[in-house]
Amino acid sequence: MPTTLNPITAVSDGLTESAPDSTAPQGLVFYHASEGKPLATPWQVALIRSQLLAQAALPEGILLDCACGSGIQLAAHASVLQRPALGVELDPNRAQASAVNLRTIAEQRNEMSAPWLTRSRIMIGDGRAGAEIMSELQGELGSLASDKIALLHLDPARPRNSRTHGLDEMQPRLDEVFAGWQPFLQEGRNGPSLLLDLSPRLTHDQRLEVEALVDLTWPGLQRTWVWTSRGRGRVDRLALWLGSAASEGIARRFVRVPPTLGDQPTLVNGGRRLLHGAGHPIAVNRPPRRGERISILDAALVESGLADDWLKTVSKEESIAWGVVEGRRPQIHHTHPLRLDAPQDRLLVQATGRVVALARMPLELGHVDQLVEVLLEHDIARLTVRASVAPEIQPKLQGAIDRQLGRRHGRRDAFLVQQPGDEMLLICVSE
Repeated sequence: MPTTLNPITAVSDGLTESAPDSTAPQGLVFYHASEGKPLATPWQVALIRSQLLAQAALPEGILLDCACGSGIQLAAHASVLQRPALGVELDPNRAQASAVNLRTIAEQRNEMSAPWLTRSRIMIGDGRAGAEIMSELQGELGSLASDKIALLHLDPARPRNSRTHGLDEMQPRLDEVFAGWQPFLQEGRNGPSLLLDLSPRLTHDQRLEVEALVDLTWPGLQRTWVWTSRGRGRVDRLALWLGSAASEGIARRFVRVPPTLGDQPTLVNGGRRLLHGAGHPIAVNRPPRRGERISILDAALVESGLADDWLKTVSKEESIAWGVVEGRRPQIHHTHPLRLDAPQDRLLVQATGRVVALARMPLELGHVDQLVEVLLEHDIARLTVRASVAPEIQPKLQGAIDRQLGRRHGRRDAFLVQQPGDEMLLICVSE
């Protein structure tokens, strides 16, 4: 039988893992357990997600996280939506940490007597056992217990050392969770509400497999895929929002988390459903010409299949050529500058500038002198290398360039990219 923890009375005794969250207000410390900190959702990310969820037409009922871990996302959901939360966690120490973290958020918000907290519970148990968990909740809260779930949130555990994450590696399994909780999910305007946190490493075909599993239980359920980036050249979070949690008419959403706490995220909405393809652009095999522009975009934006949708809002060009579509530095070639007046749009561009020189040479320490000669011809004071270089070489290469340019009197900032499959270096003056 499940064991119930009340966040109001939960204690941190025995919990040895705690740390401040750099994305949370100063002084906010969360507890973790069983090496749970690397797996925990950063508070800023959790808060943004809950604020977006608040715009959805969720049905009545409680908020469920059936593999809640440290409970940070659950605490954000409950406090933002002002609804009671039910967290289920198999690991007793993580369940305890989750209960403590819910109380921490309530204390931080001065809401210790708020109904959302007083009716919230964390259970140590099997996240697939819906009937057992709901029976225990009824026994714990009596008439105050809701018999329906407004939202099912699932972030299944995945192997930390795996390069690829298959569906069979998720614990608990999606199909078993669906079967266990389907009778208890309240129907909203667009059916039940689910939010599935999935591995960012899922391939397009694996994402389609997830959709197929959903359709076995809820055929044709509305869906919005959401890619989240913190600007580090990768997808930080991948989630599937379903039913009444999904956004009507929006198949894909990209969320760029802002670097400053309290700022609004950058959202890009649009795209076509996954069944129409990944939506990735196609690279062209030609180097740009002098005078053309190169922009390096957020890699997660490109992975989401929404780069072209966003480019239509910042460029009037009929055709934009893609030089690189994979990896951490997706690259476009274009004639006119991008319109990046809004700070939110600027966040989606790693670098943008005009090509002033093409130099065919290896990007190696032995050719720094030759490269610097080209840079000086174009009045360049600072150059950032934005090309793939071995990690042990990159700081030495960048340092050698910086030292030589530091002794000169150039005036312009620039960056360097490399033509794919070629030794051609493209030197661009930043705009």
